[in-house]
Amino acid sequence: MSAPEVVVRPDADDLAATVARELVARLAAAQAEHGTASVVLTGGGIGTAVLRAVAAVSGELDWTQVDVWWGDERWVPAADDDRNEKGAREALLDVVGVPAERVHAIPAADAGFAEPEDAAAAYAQELAAAGDGAVPRIDVLLLGVGPEGHVASIFPDSPAVADERTVVAVRDCPKPPPTRVSLGFPVITAAEEVWLLVSGEGKAEAVARALSGRETPASLPAAGAVGRRATRWMLDQDAAAQL
Repeated sequence: MSAPEVVVRPDADDLAATVARELVARLAAAQAEHGTASVVLTGGGIGTAVLRAVAAVSGELDWTQVDVWWGDERWVPAADDDRNEKGAREALLDVVGVPAERVHAIPAADAGFAEPEDAAAAYAQELAAAGDGAVPRIDVLLLGVGPEGHVASIFPDSPAVADERTVVAVRDCPKPPPTRVSLGFPVITAAEEVWLLVSGEGKAEAVARALSGRETPASLPAAGAVGRRATRWMLDQDAAAQL
């Protein structure tokens, strides 16, 4: 595994603009090679800022040939403002017109599944169908990082850390809402490239610990978020303050 690349930008706005330009270029390159591209989106402040920036610079990308997945989702109704899908649609997907069949949303709490475990199993089946029984090719998987080092909805010392399923239900999360559906490490580490997007001084310690090489995924899940071909830590100056 190659060493992670670290990119540091002056502030959150610059970071979002940089990630957007590079993401569009990477997905366009994937389309040139494969005919299609695939991306896993993340929520949160910097994740949503990146999507807005992508909408402004994505002219070269054929959005009819981009498959969109999510790293995790809150177990809330579809119309809830906490839902990552809702924010992504408003910031990017509805703006650029991604076809409905290319948008692979994690089921919402009001989508007809009795429990989040059922929704997780359904999303795992959708992933497997897209990958002919395996994890489909994911060109770029975007992740945020929490101040305690969580990625997607995999928190330190939680059962999800060691879960070998591609999609897991996560209960009793230490931040609200407490119930979620998340990709597991088998999908994260199968992605061609993993990009960790981090903004703010409150994340600086987690960034430094993850890049130290001394942490395990159990103690700091962000340390286990690595791509098959590349892992990129894309930070603003505040998030990089302890490097």
